[in-house]
Formats: sequence, C-alpha cells, structure tokens
Amino acid sequence: MRKLVLLLSLLTTAFAQTAPPDPSYPLLDQAYQALRAKDYDQSITQFRKAIALLPDRPSIRKDLAYTFLKVGENEAARDQFAEAMKLDPADVNVALEYGFLCYETRQQVQARRVFDRLRRNNATAAQAFENVDRPLREGIARWQTAVAAEPANFSGHEELAKLADQREDLALAAENYEKAWRLRPARRDLLVGLGRVYKQMERAEDSMAVLLAASRTEEPRVAEQARELLPERYPYVYEFEHALALDDGNLPLRRELAYLLLQINQTAKSEVQFQALIERAPDDMPATAQLGLMKLARGDPEAALPLLNNVLARGDPALVERVRAALHPPEKKTELKAREIAPPGNSFAENKELGLKSLEKGYLKDALKYLTIAHEADPADYEVMLKLGWTNNMLKDDKEAVKWFGQAAASPDPAISAEAEKAYKNLAPTLDRFRTTVWVFPTFSTRWHDLFAYAQTKTELRLPGWFIHPYLSVRFTGDTHGAVTPSVGFAPQYLSENAVTLGLGIATNAWHRASAWFEAGEQMRYRASASDSSRMTPDFRGGVTYTKELGHVMARGSRGLFGETNDDAVYVSRFDKDTLFYTQNRVGYTFRETEGWGGFHPQLYWNGNLTADVKRQYWANTFETGPGLRFRFERMPSLLFSVNAMRGTYVVNEGNPRGANFRDFRVGVWYAFTR
Repeated sequence: MRKLVLLLSLLTTAFAQTAPPDPSYPLLDQAYQALRAKDYDQSITQFRKAIALLPDRPSIRKDLAYTFLKVGENEAARDQFAEAMKLDPADVNVALEYGFLCYETRQQVQARRVFDRLRRNNATAAQAFENVDRPLREGIARWQTAVAAEPANFSGHEELAKLADQREDLALAAENYEKAWRLRPARRDLLVGLGRVYKQMERAEDSMAVLLAASRTEEPRVAEQARELLPERYPYVYEFEHALALDDGNLPLRRELAYLLLQINQTAKSEVQFQALIERAPDDMPATAQLGLMKLARGDPEAALPLLNNVLARGDPALVERVRAALHPPEKKTELKAREIAPPGNSFAENKELGLKSLEKGYLKDALKYLTIAHEADPADYEVMLKLGWTNNMLKDDKEAVKWFGQAAASPDPAISAEAEKAYKNLAPTLDRFRTTVWVFPTFSTRWHDLFAYAQTKTELRLPGWFIHPYLSVRFTGDTHGAVTPSVGFAPQYLSENAVTLGLGIATNAWHRASAWFEAGEQMRYRASASDSSRMTPDFRGGVTYTKELGHVMARGSRGLFGETNDDAVYVSRFDKDTLFYTQNRVGYTFRETEGWGGFHPQLYWNGNLTADVKRQYWANTFETGPGLRFRFERMPSLLFSVNAMRGTYVVNEGNPRGANFRDFRVGVWYAFTR
C-alpha cells in the first residue's frame, strides 16, 4: 500500500512539473491584489490582459464585470456579462446580472428577452419579467383604446408602436409605426423603426423599401441609422421604385433615382423622374438644367428652352456657364454635357450642406463622407477643402488633414486662406521627419531682484512608428547678478547655472499625457563659481513629465473654469547627483478674448506649487501659493505673459541661511515656436 501511495505521489509530482503553467495566473494575481487594495483601474487593466490571453474563460469576464460595477461603468459591465453568458449559458446568476444591467441601461427588449428565458425555473427572473412586461402590457392596452377612439392620434400610434416594439409584438409595432408615419411623413425616423421591425419579421422587400427611403433623408443621423441596417451593396432600380412608391414626397430619393436611370441609359424613365422632381421642387436648378438638356438632346428645343432660360436667370454662376456651353456645344457633345451637370445621388450643394451639418454636430464619419463627395463634384470649392482638413484632423488623420489645409490655403477668400494657412503651419511641423522647437522664458523676480533667462533649442528626429526619438539640444540658463550673499559667514549663493549646455538625448512619445527623456551633454559655463572654477563639465540628466488640463484652457473662443497640473521628476548629475520633484498646479477662470486690443485673452488663477528632492537640500524643498494672471494676444499667439504674486515657505530648513518664509512677485514672458 505504501508503495502504491509513493508511486501515486511521484506521478502527481511529475505531472505538476511537466504540466504547462496557466499563462493568466500572474495577471490574475495582480488583478486580485489590486482589487483588494481598491485600485480598480489597475485591476481592470490586468483583467483585460488576462482576457486577451484566455478569451474563452467566462470567470475572468465575470470578475471584470463586477469590477466595472464598482467604478460605476454599468455599460462596460453589461457587455462583459453578455460575453460570459455566451461562454456559459447555464450560469443563471450571470444571465440575471446581464438582464438587470440591460434594463438599467435602457436595453429593455434584451432585458425582457433574458428574463423571459429564465422565468420558468427562477422566481427572481419571473418577478423581473413581470416588472418589465406589465407596464408594456398596460401601456399597449391604454394606447389601443386611445387610437380606437381617435384614429388620427399621431402620439397614440407612435407610443403604441414603441411599446409593441419593446414587447416584441412585431405585427402591432409595424402597423402603428406605419400609421404614425403616414400621419406625419416628415418624421422619417419612424421609418427606421418600421424597417428594423420588417427585418425581424423577415419581410425583406418591405424592409428594403422603407430603409432606403429613410436613408435618403436630409437628417444625417436618421440617414446613417437607416444605412447601418441596409445591405452593403448599392440598391437596385426596382428597389428605388418601391421606396419611392412608399415615400412619394422624398425628393433626395427621387433625385438619386433620376440620376441612376440616366447613368444606365434609361433616359425616358429618367426624364419622367426629373419632371416629377422639378414639379415638386421648382427651385432645384441642377435638376431643371438636367431635364432641359435631356429634352434638348432628344430634339425638343421648345420644351427645353424655357427650362434652360430659367436656369440662366436663376442658377449659380458655375451652372449657368455649363448650360451656356451646352447650348453652343461642339458637334455631338450635347448628351455628354448634359451628364456633367451633376453626379448621381445628391447634388453638390446638398452633399456640402450635409457635410457641414454633420461636422457641426460631431458626426465626423458622416462629415468626411459627404464632404468628400462634394469635393469630387466641385474640386474648386475651397471651403470644402478647409472643412475636410478639420474633419481629418479631428479623426486623428493629420497627414491627410495637412494636405487639405495646404490646398485650402490657396483660396481667393482671405478668411478661408488665413484659417487654412494657420492650421497648416501649426500641424505640418508635427509630421516632419526633423522638428525644431525653440523657447525662451525671461523672468523677473522681486525676491532676488534679478532677471533670469531660460531658453532651449531642440531638434528631434521623428521616425514613423517609433515610440522614442533622438534629439540634439542647446540649453541656456543664466541671470544678471550671478550670485548673492545671504548673510555674513555664508558663501555666495549662485542663482542659476550661468551656462550653455550641449546635449544629445532620447525622449518617448506622450503616453496617457506622460513622457520620459534622458540626455548626456557638456555644460560650458560663462561665469565660474567660487567653489568650482572649471568651465567645462559633463552633464547627465533625465526624467519623467506629466501634464493634464481640465476645463476651458486658453484657446480661441474658450471661456470658463479650468485646472491644470505640470508634474516632473528630474535627475541632474550637476546637483550632486540629486533627483528633484516638481508639481505646479493652477485652478482658475479663462475669459473670452476681446475683439479689440489685439484679441486680449486673459486667465485668472490660483497657484499651488511644491518642490522636493531626494537629498533633502533646503533650497530644493519649498511650497508656495498665490494668485496669478496669464494673458496673450490672439494676434501674437507665440507670446504668453504671466504675473504671479507668491507666498512660500521652506519645507526643509536645515542649513537654510534665510528665513523660513518668503514672498515673491514674478513677471515672465514665454515665447516659443516650432519649425
């Protein structure tokens, strides 16, 4: 028996030594440690890394979901419970958590569906289902009574459709979505709901017609919602015809069908659609011109000339010029000119307007799409080029944005040209392989009765895809006095390095607003100290910096409360191999720039600054606070002026030849530019 036990022990030990370790264990261990310490951000990060290694393990997703709940991220928790439920459908607790979170995040249809599945074997789910379903049942009954008494009650049909949709009574929802829309045809958002319900009912042709009509509305958000439900392919002609039969007053839909028919050489049908279009929209000059040229091309000048004369009298200059060219064409070119009036789909003006509205409302992908189509229709519109620049910039595609800003800068409109040129100059240097930054910061201090000057020129090598970049720098630090004597018996105290430092370094790109750097160089002092007469000294320094701004920072058109912090940890070999820590914080109010005084733009704030070091030297351990004012002039954006009245104290006073407290009034000017 003992031999058997020993053999089993040896086999167990051998298996434990040869079995592959769980790759997620270190990450999960860190996640649970962080969870116990209530460091939820770190815990979430480690859980995510573990999921990346083992995406099919439901327990990790469940623990991540509960962690999201602790920090109030209910939607993120809901999504993780959903994944866990897919991986383990038998886990009733996970399904219940998912159902309740769906209800809390306004996904009532999904919540009701989950509770309905569980309610036969779970009392909690049964009660939850009743809590969700009862208001829907009662609401449906109430609104059915209302619309029976008043069939033209738009609100009744709309509410009834939405309640039936949530209860997944698809036939009732479809019936009332359509009735509500018939009462108010301009409400094409109802067509999106109707089309979605038709898809669930597997009524493919009806769904296609309804969604196609909704996707050709002038409301960008409604159109985009409908397009997301449509097939990826371009619709067929018969599908356009079905949609138009449903929504006869949809002018963008009719216009697109007319140009589509023209493009596939069904000119007779196209002419019918253009005729119907201008009867409903007599101010549509591109359509009027197109119809006139089509009639002219088939030899009906009597019908064509009134239409073309209308365009010559009321059309925009570009359209008028095209019509004139078509009226006096080279031989056999009339049909070609007719097709150049406008591209298939929306007109140039409509696409431009949709693009501008989408950009204004923050629908950046929509804006990019419509503005690109507008540019293809009229490549000479500089406003479209400028807006394409801003859209790509906000979509983080700066390379494309710079291209558009460069083209828009050639605009004959001074306002467009100036805005584009300014944007180009600000953005282009960030994409250059070599980037040079120069800054100068002279400051006068009443505490020292001295003028200090700090300046640096730095040239960086930016390689695509590299997280770090090397640089060369020349740094100047100096002051006018050189040194002060605190009191009798103490050596002179030098107020700055009084040197020029040549350095070669590397720096990282910013990551979550933090970056690191290190450089080695040679310091050349133009004023030697009493304790060290050497003029050349090796200089090694490096550190980590973090910057964050909240609220209304000093940007054109900005006003309101703001806060900012600038934090640094810096190692400097010249200061006895010391490491210093700085945190500079400001909270205040940004005022809008004035129209006069060169665009005077001020900020009032309160300072809170702390300095410390590893070696606990008195001069490197201070706390100071006080009011401040910063301002600049929008016509001179490279200059920033600051005035600060500070009261401070030395946190460490051992070896301090001065008093523990001090006052200081500082005036400084910051100047910087990048090439």
